[in-house]
Amino acid sequence: MFNIRSLVLALFYVGFSGLVAADTPLSVIFVNQSPDKPIELFWENHELADDHPDRRRLEATIAPRGGWHKSQTFLGHEFSYDIEGQRHYVSPPPGNSNGEQFVMAAGNTDGYRVRCEISVNSQQFMDYLDILVKPYWAPRGATRFLELVRSGYYDGVALNRVVPNFLTQFGIAKDYATRTQERELTMWDDFPKDIKFAPGVMSFAGNGHDSRTTEVFIVMPGIKQRNLDKLGENSWETPFAIIEGDVEKSALKKIYSGYGDMPPYGRGPDSKRIYDEDGYTRYL
Repeated sequence: MFNIRSLVLALFYVGFSGLVAADTPLSVIFVNQSPDKPIELFWENHELADDHPDRRRLEATIAPRGGWHKSQTFLGHEFSYDIEGQRHYVSPPPGNSNGEQFVMAAGNTDGYRVRCEISVNSQQFMDYLDILVKPYWAPRGATRFLELVRSGYYDGVALNRVVPNFLTQFGIAKDYATRTQERELTMWDDFPKDIKFAPGVMSFAGNGHDSRTTEVFIVMPGIKQRNLDKLGENSWETPFAIIEGDVEKSALKKIYSGYGDMPPYGRGPDSKRIYDEDGYTRYL
């Protein structure tokens, strides 16, 4: 079972490349992942004097725990918001091919902690993984993961792909209707932030451009450098979180791996079959 424990996170925004005109229209989604505090987002107008009443205009009040606001603006415009008496300014960079940018409004801190309880040693015992979600690495991926955690989507899911010295993968819901619905909700890729994969780093899995849904993988301890170097070559493989603590001594080392990799690489559980109506009731 997953339980969220709050930890304030930092405001970062996704990178970009190329030259874009300053007056280019831009659609920006601002997200507030604070566990309990709304954020007031302001539209800044630098053409007016600082003491002018319209110098700073309230754009929206964004609710906590994944609340969001979509602003129709233009490239180069500045917004601001206040957290604990400190004002933060952000000018969203160019958007994706759909003209959209995704921004975390979160101040100066580090991330959100999620505790994941898992069965280990052939389901004889329970252990846990402390996950630090880093929204500034991959804002869309981080937001989607926290959304799924809060909804209980991951409760009771199988660790359906466990390959020692490579990766562990999960994310197919136990409830048939839920997993069928959520697998249709793909999200756009995050802009790469040049975050390197390492043991304990988490990313969404996928099978093509803008294909991420609910399945997530964790890089395992002992991964060979040649395999590590390949992670991130695909556009959907973007780190969004990391396992805290000493990964070598974590519960990752205790997960049963006797089934082997998924087909066609091994004889382990077939993800496609788990999505079937009897995936949990008869197949697993």
